[in-house]
Amino acid sequence: MDYHDNKQYKYFLYARKSSESEDRQVQSIDDQTDRLKELAQTLGITIKQIFTEAKSAKKPNNRPVFTEMMERIEAGEADGILCWQINRLSRNPIDSAQIQWLLQKKVLKSIQTIDREYRPEDNVLLFNVESGMANQFILDLSKNVKRGNLCKVKNGWKPGLAPIGYLNELENHTIIPDPERFDLIRRAWDYMLTGNYTVPQIHKMLNDDWGFRTKKRKRSGGKPVALSSMYKIFSNIFYAGVLLYDGKEYAGKHKTMITLEEYDQVQVILGKKGKPRPKTYTFAFTGMIRCGECGCSITAEKKKKFIKSEQELRYYTYYHCTRRKREVNCSQRKSISETTLENLILEEVGKLTILPEFFDWAMEALNQDNDNEIVDRTKIYEMQHQSLTKTQKELDNLTKMRYRELIDDEMFIKESEELKAKIKKLQQELRETEKRAEDWLELTEKAFHFARYAREHFDGGSIEEKKEVLSGLGSNFLLKDQKLDISLHSYFEPIKNGYKTLEAEYLALEPNKFASTKVKTEALTSVITRWQAR
Repeated sequence: MDYHDNKQYKYFLYARKSSESEDRQVQSIDDQTDRLKELAQTLGITIKQIFTEAKSAKKPNNRPVFTEMMERIEAGEADGILCWQINRLSRNPIDSAQIQWLLQKKVLKSIQTIDREYRPEDNVLLFNVESGMANQFILDLSKNVKRGNLCKVKNGWKPGLAPIGYLNELENHTIIPDPERFDLIRRAWDYMLTGNYTVPQIHKMLNDDWGFRTKKRKRSGGKPVALSSMYKIFSNIFYAGVLLYDGKEYAGKHKTMITLEEYDQVQVILGKKGKPRPKTYTFAFTGMIRCGECGCSITAEKKKKFIKSEQELRYYTYYHCTRRKREVNCSQRKSISETTLENLILEEVGKLTILPEFFDWAMEALNQDNDNEIVDRTKIYEMQHQSLTKTQKELDNLTKMRYRELIDDEMFIKESEELKAKIKKLQQELRETEKRAEDWLELTEKAFHFARYAREHFDGGSIEEKKEVLSGLGSNFLLKDQKLDISLHSYFEPIKNGYKTLEAEYLALEPNKFASTKVKTEALTSVITRWQAR
C-alpha cells in the first residue's frame, strides 16, 4: 500500500454497519474500530474522535451521526476521515457528491480506508467509480430483494416478520401458527364478529382478562399488544389467507385464522367500504360436474347479502353452466343453489347407504372369502414360481452352451429371446397373483365402507370430504334441469339392486309378527345369507 504523508492531519474515525442485507458480509462496528485504530497507529495519524452508527446509507439524510461529522469537518475540526471502505461513508449519490465536493474544495484533505487513501489531487474518476459501485450495489440489491420477495409471495409465503398470532419458521422460511397466541387472536376475531364489542373493549379483554403478551424478541416484545396493533390485526387480510404485495393479492399457504367472509364482515362492522378486490373461493363441486345439455363445465359463484338488523354479511353459493361453447345454444341458464345440489347428491348416497348390521355381515363374508382366496392363490403362486425357476435355469444352461461353443450365435439369440419373453410373462403373472386377493378385497371393502359411512362424511364434512364422497359415487356427473345424473361405479350395483328389499325384510322382523323365536331366527338367517351372497 502506498500512503502519502498524512501525519499532519487530524482524522475522524467513522464506523458503520446496517442491520439490513446490504451489510451482511461487513465487519462489525467494534471490529472496524479496532482494525482502524491499528492502522492509525501504523501510519502515525491522529484520531480526534470516533463516530459509530448503525444506520443504512442507501438513503440521504438518514444518518444523524454522519451528518454531524460532515458539519464538523466543514467547520474545520478535522481534515480527514478514517473508515473501513468508501461504501461505509455513502451508498447514495447525494452523500457521495457531498464528500467529493469537500475533497475538491480541499476542506476534506484525506479519506483513509483500510487499503488506500483518497486525496484532493487524485483523479476524481477513481472516487466516482468506487462510490458509483457502492450506489449501484444498493440499486441491484433492491431489485434482487424485490424479485426474491415477489417469488416468495407467488409461492404462498409472506416476506418479513409474521403478524401477531404467527411465527417465522426459520428452517424452511415459512410461517406457522404461534401455539401460544394463535387461539387468543382468533378469539378476538370471534368477539369482533359478534358486532357487540368495540376494538378498545376487545383490546382490554385481550391484555387484561386473557393475559396476552407479544412474543419476546431480542430488543422488543413481551408486552401487552398496543391498541393500534389491534386495528391493524382487524384490517389485515393475511389472517384470511391472502397475501397483499405491491398492490396485488396472492393466495397464501399459511394456516388461515378466519375466512374471507369473516374478514369482509369485520370490515363492514368497522365501517370500511374497502377496495374492490378479486375474490378467490374454493367450491366443493366445480371441475367435477358438467352440463347435461351442452357438456360445458359447471361453475360456481358466491352472492352476498348484508342483513342490517343483524349487522352480518351472509353468503350464498350457486352453481350454473359456464356456456362456453358458443356454437351450442344451451338453455340451462337457471342456477342451482349449493344446498339443493348437496341434497341431490345425498339422495344418490341414500340409495347406497346400508345399516351397520348389514355392513358387519358383509365384512364377515368378505373375510371368509378372503381366507379361501388366499389358499387358492398360494397354490397358483407356487406353480408359477416353479415354472419361473425352471425357465430361468434353461436360460442359464443355454448361456453356458454358447460359452462352450456347443451352439452358434443364431441359435443362441433365437432361443434366448424366447426364454426371456417367457420369463417376463411369468414374472407378470406372479405380480398379478400377488395382487389378486388384495385387489378384489380392497375394491369390495371400498364399496361397503362407502355405503356405510358416506352420508356421515358428507353431512357437515369439509370441502375435500364432500369432493371425495361425490367422486366415490361414480363418474360422468351431469347436471340438467335441476337434476343430477351419475354413472355409478359397477361395484355398487349389488347394493343398489338388492339391498333395499333385504333392509325392508330385516326391519320387519318385530317380535309381535312372529309366533316363535325360531321363525324369526330362520327369517333373519335368510336375510343374512342372501346379503352375504351379494
